[in-house]
Amino acid sequence: MGILDGKKILVAGVLTEQSIAFSVARLAQEQGATVVLSNFGRALSLCQRIAKRLPQEAAVVELDVTNTEHLATLADRLRPHLGDDGAVLDGVVHSIGFAPQEAMGDGFPEVAWEHAATAFQVSSWSLASLTQACRPLFGDTASVVGLTFDATVAWPVYGWMGAAKAALESTSRYLARELGPEGVRVNLVAAGPLRTMAMKSIPGSAQFEEAWEGRAPLGWSVTDTEPAGKAVTALLSDWFPATTGEIVHVDGGFHAVGV
Repeated sequence: MGILDGKKILVAGVLTEQSIAFSVARLAQEQGATVVLSNFGRALSLCQRIAKRLPQEAAVVELDVTNTEHLATLADRLRPHLGDDGAVLDGVVHSIGFAPQEAMGDGFPEVAWEHAATAFQVSSWSLASLTQACRPLFGDTASVVGLTFDATVAWPVYGWMGAAKAALESTSRYLARELGPEGVRVNLVAAGPLRTMAMKSIPGSAQFEEAWEGRAPLGWSVTDTEPAGKAVTALLSDWFPATTGEIVHVDGGFHAVGV
């Protein structure tokens, strides 16, 4: 038996095999879960192809977190993929983030609101909207896990995505506070830099890799998503029944040391 045996998990935002979300989906299946993936637009066909590379091919639903109809109908569209035992969803993985190129890099105070707003809507507000969309499917307990990049400090080239991640971290705490009485845990995993599509889209992202070299006490591989995937999988399980509003750092210890 695995630690997710019998659980039903939605992993939102799977794009490539290099993504943390893909590692989560694979590990969740290996630990006994039924997994459903989501994406939208041009990324939907990529997600459908990736679904076939999992240990068991996963169902895929279309979900654009900026589309109110997608959110409003999500629960109904998920039900057919959750089996015949009451269609309960036990976990949600929020691996969603986007900021226009105009919102990143230098010139932070010069960025137009429309670009910053997109970063906040997709990367921060969506944690709440996705959780709310899935809420009708939650049973007595559920676990929501999102992905962040340590937002306690200002990073070079990250721009408004960094501010959006700070909002994501705050959003997770408010959700944890309000949904705790319903048995819903909300936590985040703060991974170190990884060569995912998201990181590659950041201009000058090589600076993050350089910063981690020689400073992370445990060392760090920018191509290994499994440590972060394992942390998310553990938080989805029943092994953290009294943990919510937490940010688990999976960065080789980088966050804990100075120069």
